[in-house]
Amino acid sequence: MEKPPKGHLYLIPTTLGDNEPLEVLPMSVKQSIEKIDHYIVENEKTARHFIKKIHPRKSQPNLTLFLLNKFTEAAELPSFLQPCMQGVDVGILSEAGCPGIADPGASVVAMAHEKGIRAIPLVGPSSILMGVMASGLNGQNFAFNGYLPIDAQERKQKLKLLEKRSKEEQQTQVFIETPYRNNKFLESMLRHLGPHTRICIASDISLSSEFIATKTVSQWKQEKVDLHKRPTIFMLLA
Repeated sequence: MEKPPKGHLYLIPTTLGDNEPLEVLPMSVKQSIEKIDHYIVENEKTARHFIKKIHPRKSQPNLTLFLLNKFTEAAELPSFLQPCMQGVDVGILSEAGCPGIADPGASVVAMAHEKGIRAIPLVGPSSILMGVMASGLNGQNFAFNGYLPIDAQERKQKLKLLEKRSKEEQQTQVFIETPYRNNKFLESMLRHLGPHTRICIASDISLSSEFIATKTVSQWKQEKVDLHKRPTIFMLLA
């Protein structure tokens, strides 16, 4: 008997906050949610909430959710793609934004390529790209650095290194921080970067409370901005 064609792996973006999904997501996301019952997710509760908002009539008991987070063992990943091997489509849902971008879903996508499973990215909001778009900094050459070291001395050294690289290559450097540490992170940037280095702060992207502004270090030192617990992208260009 001939094997059925493999299912596809859909990379399904989610909202960047608690706004109405179809305000920022295209119809292709809704159509995918309607037909897919197997998902790889970071958090079951938030994934079910998102699916319900997109498609309220979808049967929750019929959903199969595979958890992919920092506690997931690498040996578990092949089982997540087993439905695809049997001809069934699977979706990956990020906690916020696009799967595979600053997101553990990348490991599953890599495995899908190894197994000959087609990965299909759907259009949706990426805080990293939207932040760069609105920053006015160099969008032709930029690098996402994720989280910088927590240790104060190591963070200072890393900031200095990336500022130097930014100046030499005219490369925008992009960072994120745990939201409750945002204010401390900004303090570090203002303390250790040169006065003329430009910093963009992009918070609550796509939400009603969105705040995006680019100023020099000297200018930011004259302002008071509270970023506590607000999802934020930081960028610099020396």
